Amino acid sequence: MKLASDVAVVHGEEELFARTAHLFAGAEEVICAANTLNTWAVSRQRRVPSGEATGRRVRKLYRPGVLLEPGPAAHLRELERLGAEIRITPDEINETIILDRRTAILAGDLSYGERSFSVVTRPEVVQSVLSLFNAAWRGGTPVSAFDAEFAEVRALLPRILDALASGCKDETAARTLGLGLRTYRRRVAELMSALGATSRFQAGARARELGLI
Repeated sequence: MKLASDVAVVHGEEELFARTAHLFAGAEEVICAANTLNTWAVSRQRRVPSGEATGRRVRKLYRPGVLLEPGPAAHLRELERLGAEIRITPDEINETIILDRRTAILAGDLSYGERSFSVVTRPEVVQSVLSLFNAAWRGGTPVSAFDAEFAEVRALLPRILDALASGCKDETAARTLGLGLRTYRRRVAELMSALGATSRFQAGARARELGLI
């Protein structure tokens, strides 16, 4: 772990949670933003408590891609049942955990096979990170509502990906899926947003990376 006054850089989740487990254990408020459920995987494995049972407030913000697979979607619904507040946003987010508004943990890039994390306690920086989170949170949709709207995209996922991979025209793909052309194109756009893709080719590549095809 490299220290620079009130900023520490750690490498790998095991080191991160070895250094911060006591903060999670005593936190009364946990705020989390992530693109996928894998960024903070160790926190799930360690079963950091969520919601009413511990008297803590938990807010989690995710990208729509977490709802593409039944397992992660069920996990989020269970967290919500336990009292966590969970929202989904289609916008880019900074992968962050904020504990008691005093400590911010920022996820960095993968290097040498491990992700680096910055642990920040400088008050003005933590407040800035919290402000960014709150702005994204206000624009998010509660997971239950988003999940209901997203159900058709998830149900059509394999067939849409097959259509994209085949390179067929939208009119042909829409007829094959039994959708109107505008509806098909809207579902493709929603899928691309969920995958964080800017092109249909990239959507296919991301889907392969995630094991969806």
